[in-house]
Amino acid sequence: MTGSDETSVAARVAAVEDLLGDPGDPGNPTGAAAVLAADERAEMLAEGERLLHGHGIAAEFVPTALGGRLDRVDALARVLRPVFRRDATLGLGFGVTSVLAATNVWFGGRPEQRERTARLLLTGGRVAVAHQGSGRGGDFVRSSLTADRTADGYTLRGVKPVVNNGGRAGLLVLFARTEAETGPHDHCALLLDPARTEPGRYRVLPRRRMTGMRGLEAVGLAFAGQPAPADRLLGAPGTGVGLAQRSFQLTRSLLPSMAIASADTCLRTALSFAVGRSRYGRPLLRTPAARAAMDAAFVDLLIADSLALVATRAAHLLPTQTSVLAAAVRYLLPRLLRESTYDLSVVLGARVFDRSGPYGLFQKNVRDLPVISLGHAGTSACLATLVPQLARLLERPPMSGEPAPAELFRPRGPLPGLDLDRLVPAARHDALAASLAEGTATLRALAAVPGAPAATASAAALAGTVVQELRGLPGRLAGAPDGHPGVFAAADRYVLVLAAAACLGVWQHERTAPDPASPDGFLADPGWLAPALSRIVRRLGHPAGELPRTCADHVHRELLDRFASLRSFDLYDTPLAG
Repeated sequence: MTGSDETSVAARVAAVEDLLGDPGDPGNPTGAAAVLAADERAEMLAEGERLLHGHGIAAEFVPTALGGRLDRVDALARVLRPVFRRDATLGLGFGVTSVLAATNVWFGGRPEQRERTARLLLTGGRVAVAHQGSGRGGDFVRSSLTADRTADGYTLRGVKPVVNNGGRAGLLVLFARTEAETGPHDHCALLLDPARTEPGRYRVLPRRRMTGMRGLEAVGLAFAGQPAPADRLLGAPGTGVGLAQRSFQLTRSLLPSMAIASADTCLRTALSFAVGRSRYGRPLLRTPAARAAMDAAFVDLLIADSLALVATRAAHLLPTQTSVLAAAVRYLLPRLLRESTYDLSVVLGARVFDRSGPYGLFQKNVRDLPVISLGHAGTSACLATLVPQLARLLERPPMSGEPAPAELFRPRGPLPGLDLDRLVPAARHDALAASLAEGTATLRALAAVPGAPAATASAAALAGTVVQELRGLPGRLAGAPDGHPGVFAAADRYVLVLAAAACLGVWQHERTAPDPASPDGFLADPGWLAPALSRIVRRLGHPAGELPRTCADHVHRELLDRFASLRSFDLYDTPLAG
């Protein structure tokens, strides 16, 4: 499968942005006013669903071999960002839920199952997935749904208490326990058609109300001896856990990458509030606390997108290492975006509680963003995925292996086709961490040149701190038994090191091969890299020192310029509809 080029991807992103129109237009049926009204009613934005279906956006969820447009993981994340910029509930409820479910079919389904799922999506249907039962946290194998073997297949029993779109899906992907004891080979995955269930053996339970993403159709599913013939099986018997682990390598990075656009809206809302206002007799934009919060939120978006970038592109370029990067994104980004969004409340003050009007989207996104951390692939589950791989990744000296290819760090760079068969459940090498040494050496060489910008020297010193952190991680693991809190703390720190390496890689390769779509060279300047590394180093608990004033000015100018010219705050610097 050959990946589509940047011209095609950019056109698809622009088409969705234009389709949904100016969020600030009160007459726009997919604008902020309509989104907030639907949220108050706890309903999905019906006009948004209608427009997206008419646009044929479901083709983005279906591989090209099956008649869709899915050939690049990073492109799928970008095309859905305009939806999340307006309404995360619409993005998850209309699109991403089907992606999370259908990916299991693309990986494990037989040809007829894949074709049937593709037809359903392309004609406006939905697919839902049920991974684990209530009260089980992120522990995948402790399922409340069992599949007892019969002569011609399985019999389903049990309850899935919360399944998004469970009541309106044309197909259900169900993970069920097949044996009495838990383990890696005692789960199966089934593709079930709700329309072909037997009365009394399958019920849709009442909808669950939520604080965040209130419009989601989250219902329970109950099975009481529902037959599931053998042809409903996805993959071989006993391979359900393995199938989920492979699918997670794509889906874990997708939703957080799309959610960057929700955090973009929070920052844009705070800026729109600050423009023209005064606090204590001083323009709000010049108030130190407000300016610092907005600049920091912008830098956090760039950190988040740098890590999301390498994870989504790794599926094409480093498929044997994607499991680590996808888990890292799913673990760090929801936390990073929530923290930076909460910090922006200093700008809006009491207006953070507005549930309508021009600033109402802020509180909606504050409620919506935590939902991204929940479920089978939430933050705790992803950290648990990293822990058993960490010791293996640190067996040899850190940064001793082959560094990542340059194309991993180029937002608009070409990609080879997506080969799902090359993805493996556990990595043995981390090229992103290995790239840290290369980027740090570049910074140090540039800092040694007479007349080098002060930001370069600061970035070099901060990168050196990250390198020392990585070198010290094997010592943190030495002698620590499985399940020890220190092991989980080391995994947390490793993820932050990966985020720093991603930022460093983006800067380094933008410097050597500038993106023609970003003529101002913002990403090639160390003025953003130094603040990004500073924020990561502080999260690691190390002193970061004082940054040159030029760094804050560089970041703030770019922030205001993008706001004034209606461009996104992520790596892509995308023109917006309003």
